[in-house]
Amino acid sequence: MSYFGKMRGTTTSPPRVSIQEVIWSWIGSFLGIAAVGVIHFNLLDKSDLVMIIGSFGASAVLIYAAIRSPLAQPRNLIGGHVISAIIGVACFQFLGGQLWLASAVAVATAIAAMLLTKTLHPPGGASALIAVIGSEKIHALGYLYAIFPAGTGAVIMLIVALLVNNIPESRRYPEFWL
Repeated sequence: MSYFGKMRGTTTSPPRVSIQEVIWSWIGSFLGIAAVGVIHFNLLDKSDLVMIIGSFGASAVLIYAAIRSPLAQPRNLIGGHVISAIIGVACFQFLGGQLWLASAVAVATAIAAMLLTKTLHPPGGASALIAVIGSEKIHALGYLYAIFPAGTGAVIMLIVALLVNNIPESRRYPEFWL
């Protein structure tokens, strides 16, 4: 197959999901983001801590709507965010004078680390990038960023996923833990 021929794809589009699946995905993502949002905006508002980061939006897609995906499982959710956050902070601290370089090294290294540790979670790449390009509030956290918000927020969203995704008989989460 030619190089450009590969870009045509090999299969057809997957079937549409049921309205019930849409509703449960909406409920889960609403409650998961609401949980970290309430903590962020109501409990931590006057502190230097943060709880909600942009990468959690992408995690919500996986753990509430693509629950059978290997990328949505607890090991990947938590490991992907924490490992990537540590790498992102390290890249900012060592390469922060060149944000373009720190950004590229952080994301590429986070992907490699997640692959090597079997914790691939695409939003983890965003967590690494946020550690580099985030606000002064994020930078001030240093390595605490990996625990709070990245790790703690992922755990809160996981708890919501465990509770909500197992309510309907048609859904089961997780597929595996380790």
